Amino acid sequence: MDTGRTLIFLRHGKSAYPPATSDHDRPLADRGEREATLAGDWLREHAPRIDLVLCSTARRTRDTLAATDVDAPVTFVPELYGADDRSIIEEIGLVEPAIRTLLVIGHWPGIPDTTLSLASNDTGEAAERIRAKYPTSALAVLTTERDWDNLAPGSCTLVTFHVPR
Repeated sequence: MDTGRTLIFLRHGKSAYPPATSDHDRPLADRGEREATLAGDWLREHAPRIDLVLCSTARRTRDTLAATDVDAPVTFVPELYGADDRSIIEEIGLVEPAIRTLLVIGHWPGIPDTTLSLASNDTGEAAERIRAKYPTSALAVLTTERDWDNLAPGSCTLVTFHVPR
């Protein structure tokens, strides 16, 4: 798929709830660390080499990225914290066309909503699983022939949905 692009959405790992900690500053729980590590293992085994990561600035997303051990340039995007599907697609649209595989690490409900919005095949088994539940550390992989700045609802194909456990 030389002309295509791969878009991977990763919901952050399970977070902890330490007292007197703001939502933005919550770290990963032990389970979150473990499952984010498994997500990274899955990415290395099944996904194309990641060219760029867009990551929310929340601590749990940054901790998730660290646990995956993904070796790619990272842009921390404050706008991804609490973003809806339109905002996430807008941030993706700013990515350089030379980037072929993009990993976006964010939050519920923006990550599942964006996945389903972009998927042209939003009635298949993977989409039904996403509608039922998009657990922490879960990954959705989509492909598209479009440039990042030309993504629109239904412009991608949902290839797989994986929950690392």
